[in-house]
Amino acid sequence: MGQKETVERTPAPLTVTSLSTDLRALGLGAAHTVLVHSSLSAIGWVAGGAQAVVLALEEVVGSEGTVVMPSHSNHLTDPAGWSNPPVPESWHEVIRSNTPAFDVDMTPAGGMGAIVDCFRSQPDTVRSNQPRDSICARGPLARRITDGHSLAFGLGEKSPLARLYDLDALVLLLGVGHAANTSFHLAEYRAEWPSKRVIAEGAPVLIEGERRWERFQDVELNADDFATIGAAFERDTDAVRAGLVGLAECRLMSQQAAVDYAVTWIEANRI
Repeated sequence: MGQKETVERTPAPLTVTSLSTDLRALGLGAAHTVLVHSSLSAIGWVAGGAQAVVLALEEVVGSEGTVVMPSHSNHLTDPAGWSNPPVPESWHEVIRSNTPAFDVDMTPAGGMGAIVDCFRSQPDTVRSNQPRDSICARGPLARRITDGHSLAFGLGEKSPLARLYDLDALVLLLGVGHAANTSFHLAEYRAEWPSKRVIAEGAPVLIEGERRWERFQDVELNADDFATIGAAFERDTDAVRAGLVGLAECRLMSQQAAVDYAVTWIEANRI
């Protein structure tokens, strides 16, 4: 959506103050730890754009709260598995040998949106050292959440998602749906279903200052049913608070409740 269309559908400019008011009305508050998935365009026209959204989130949770966002880099994966778009097989080894290693400061968060890019650029935001599934955080619990992120099984038990679960964090879907709810991936690691399998992955990493293409294991993840899981979660529980932040339809929920529900749903429905 272009700027002209965004202006036309926004009755009045949105601000840090108005967004903070909306976030508090949704249920976000001081000292909360919250994992945020976001779409700037869904919110409407904001004075200050992504920066204003980040400032509003940080203002609402305050100095005792911790804001967390996914900063994934999906281009740092094995090209043999790429499908959107695929690349010729003759390119695979060139890509594996030449793609720069993951760098917590320099590697972009591919396709995660302007709010994530703004948030992770702050000097005091920390980012986990995982090439595909990194997560960034700012606040007193940031290191506790991001440290020790394993290369293998990158969204599983040794990931920031599991640390957020331990902390009973919140998930905020800010203008996006449950299809973007990364915490459902943690449920995939915990659930069992007949076709679940472990696959080989690869990524360029730095080990003792040397770039290497490192092989590791992961669960074959699939977010195709996340929207369905989210709809069922909202229907079957009262764990989700819905409301508007600016013009964006938003959901705020307990991450523990979402993950636990998704484990049960996946085991009952996936084949």
